Amino acid sequence: MVAAALERIERAEPTLCAFVEVWGEAALRRAAVVDARITAGESLPLAGVPIGVKGRHGLRSTAPLLAAGCVAVGATSVPGPGTPWQTWGLGAHGRTVNPWRADRTPGGSSAGSAAAVAAGLVPLATGSDGAGSVRIPAAWCGVVGLKVTNGRLPTADRTGLTASGVLTRHASDAAAYWRVVSAHASGSGDTAGGGDPLPPTAFWSPDLGFADPDPEVVAVARAAAVRLADAGVVRLVRPRTALRLEDPAPAWLALRTPGADLTTAHRVRAANDRRLAALFADAQLLLTPTTPNVPHGHEGPGDRYSTALTWAFNLSGHPAISVPAGFGPDGCPVGLQLVAPHGREDLLLRTIDGTAYEAE
Repeated sequence: MVAAALERIERAEPTLCAFVEVWGEAALRRAAVVDARITAGESLPLAGVPIGVKGRHGLRSTAPLLAAGCVAVGATSVPGPGTPWQTWGLGAHGRTVNPWRADRTPGGSSAGSAAAVAAGLVPLATGSDGAGSVRIPAAWCGVVGLKVTNGRLPTADRTGLTASGVLTRHASDAAAYWRVVSAHASGSGDTAGGGDPLPPTAFWSPDLGFADPDPEVVAVARAAAVRLADAGVVRLVRPRTALRLEDPAPAWLALRTPGADLTTAHRVRAANDRRLAALFADAQLLLTPTTPNVPHGHEGPGDRYSTALTWAFNLSGHPAISVPAGFGPDGCPVGLQLVAPHGREDLLLRTIDGTAYEAE
């Protein structure tokens, strides 16, 4: 499995540029160790699964996956110096491209991880999500991207805005990732309703009350939400009042700026927390488009915040996942975002597992 992944990477990398480093010899040695452990009778739940790790320092967060038998084959690309809004990846051979359209960005900052998974180079790659950095590239590359509840897994981000995550081609693989890493997560999570035989209730919001998403993107994501409801996966219900969050941009930026006045940040966070608590008192899930726009070109994002629909949940800490919803008018994938109460990664994964939301 590892040798086959390395062969795929060698063929694709000159064009895709998804990796900054490929650890071929080390990966094969590691695979031999896994083989020996299996031969000796060990049971490893992810034995021999080749994975990409986000950035050159990504191995720091992969200990549970490696202990489960995964083999890291390389470091995936992240944005280069001076990259506006973390929307590009810079691999060893150049700028990372979107596997669906080479003239478009894969999104960021987990750019290489999303591109490598979407192109079938590896079935799973790690990511981190500070404003949408797992979910945005997942949406634009047509894969599954999970951001866990903030604080459940360790990160080096002192602001608390960044959470660990994973990108996979299949919903079941994201669930396999969570089964392994959740054993090391802080807190047990809120599993209330885990035995409910009925599909979870869900609210749909096209814009969270403040964003200005493209109508074409909203239409694709909305159609995906309706398909979930028609398939009996969720029950779409109407909220008593429309969800209207405050734009998290000023709060997020202040929290990221050393020495900034945090008065507004605390007010916005508190207001949005109250509104989300009220929403999740009436429904189990919130569904939105993952991004307000389709992937932009390599010239840059312009004045558009691709984070408009994702970073509210870095501020609030809720777990969220992006799943493939369909395709936009440019031929690139569009994502549907599902958000759950704190600690309910199990609900997100149970909802999408077994559905048609897998990378084509």
